[in-house]
Amino acid sequence: MAIPSNSREDLPPIPAKRYFTIGEVSELCGVKPHVLRYWEQEFTQLRPVKRRGNRRYYQHHEVLLARRIRELLYQEGFTINGARHRLEEHAEAKQNGQEKHGEPSVNTASLRNEITAIINLLRTDEDK
Repeated sequence: MAIPSNSREDLPPIPAKRYFTIGEVSELCGVKPHVLRYWEQEFTQLRPVKRRGNRRYYQHHEVLLARRIRELLYQEGFTINGARHRLEEHAEAKQNGQEKHGEPSVNTASLRNEITAIINLLRTDEDK
């Protein structure tokens, strides 16, 4: 069994799209589609839109959530229950406007990668 990569930087940047298929999210998060379907059952926050034929369409925030779940499970070593509780705590703290110290609400490395990808897209559009 292949062990997922230990680095968030190994994940590709998230393209500027409104919806992503389960296959695209699978590639963006470095997990197989059946893992994403399992996470949907375990993490109530992960709810992609379902359209014709029960096809799943994930929005940008759900891709970020799937990456966070992956990080908690694979890099930080949380169990499913532990990751679920951590996400619930984070959501409650965010709702109350109380971010925990030492736990940034934004992943700066991921944000930097996405901004760089957007800048590169804009540059290629200017060249046309």
